[in-house]
Amino acid sequence: MGPLSGFTIIELAGIGPGPFCGMMLADMGARVIRVDRTDPAARVRKEVASRGKESIAVNLKDPRGVQIVLGLCEQADALIEGFRPGVTERLGVGPESCRAANPRLVYGRMTGWGQDGPLAMAAGHDINYISIAGALHAIGPKGGKPVPPLNLIGDFGGGGMLLAFGILAGMLEAQKSGRGQVVDAAMVDGTAALMGMFFTNLGNGSWVDQRGSNSLDGGAHYYSTYETADGKYISIGSIEPQFYAELLAKTGLQDDPEFKDQRNPNVWTSLSKKLADVFATKTRDEWCQIMEGSDVCFAPVLSITEVQHHPHNQARGAYQELDGFLQPAPAPRYSRTSPQLTSGTPVPGGNTRDVLADYLGYDNASITALADAGAIRLA
Repeated sequence: MGPLSGFTIIELAGIGPGPFCGMMLADMGARVIRVDRTDPAARVRKEVASRGKESIAVNLKDPRGVQIVLGLCEQADALIEGFRPGVTERLGVGPESCRAANPRLVYGRMTGWGQDGPLAMAAGHDINYISIAGALHAIGPKGGKPVPPLNLIGDFGGGGMLLAFGILAGMLEAQKSGRGQVVDAAMVDGTAALMGMFFTNLGNGSWVDQRGSNSLDGGAHYYSTYETADGKYISIGSIEPQFYAELLAKTGLQDDPEFKDQRNPNVWTSLSKKLADVFATKTRDEWCQIMEGSDVCFAPVLSITEVQHHPHNQARGAYQELDGFLQPAPAPRYSRTSPQLTSGTPVPGGNTRDVLADYLGYDNASITALADAGAIRLA
């Protein structure tokens, strides 16, 4: 059930990119054991990032709870934590303690600013991390203010995915060396890596450091979104000459001489206006009939509630029902070890007894005693 079947990951419960990383690994077949708090008020919040995991509720302020986590680490391949620097050390489950229990353990740390540097201990969110990495400045309309791209870039692309990549690389290296290591995954670093192409463009003189002024930031008429007659939107990405020629043919603008000068930024505003006028004459569905599947590089701009109905998404099974709501299917896909969604959000502490008994060898009396002492919680 997935290429990571047989690997075990310990996830110290958190929010955002850490759980997303755990979800990616669980989607690929890894056994992900989430360490939740013992707070009895903890509620089950059904969420995509919790799918496919087990939950054990442990009191990390109790030395017996700490020993349980260290015991989990003894047999695990990696651990995920997303606290501020130094927190897990103070709890007794920092890198040195966990790797003393298992020298092959890969210890994955997820933060916004990183484990060191002048901002390491400061609070922050995605919008702040992508700000100092140059990404937020580049996103938004010309003459307007920067527009947050949801929290896709820092939290998930430059955060959770970066940590998943780091953990997998660390586990591969550990198979050769027999030694684990600490992965310092910072969202500022991940966002910087995602911006590599734009540093290339800046370095070779093909990037204007101003929003809405470049070919890929909405400045160009051939790479933009346009409103249709029914108030919906379509996207156009006709960058290459042959795709651009197809765009002009299907919009009836092939004979307009101004469109011949595709790469001239001085005419982009005028050409965008002309295209906008054309696209406003038909509905989104009508433009789909004309352009979808062609080499225009076209797609309708779908809302989150619409995506499941698109024929391409349906054909690929891109969205599935789990936990009573729609969510993205595991990605990427494999020809042989195909990942499958098998379980949804676990109840906090719902697997405490089973994990302690089957994974660590505790007997029922010991488990009950730990629960009575408040070191663990049974669902």
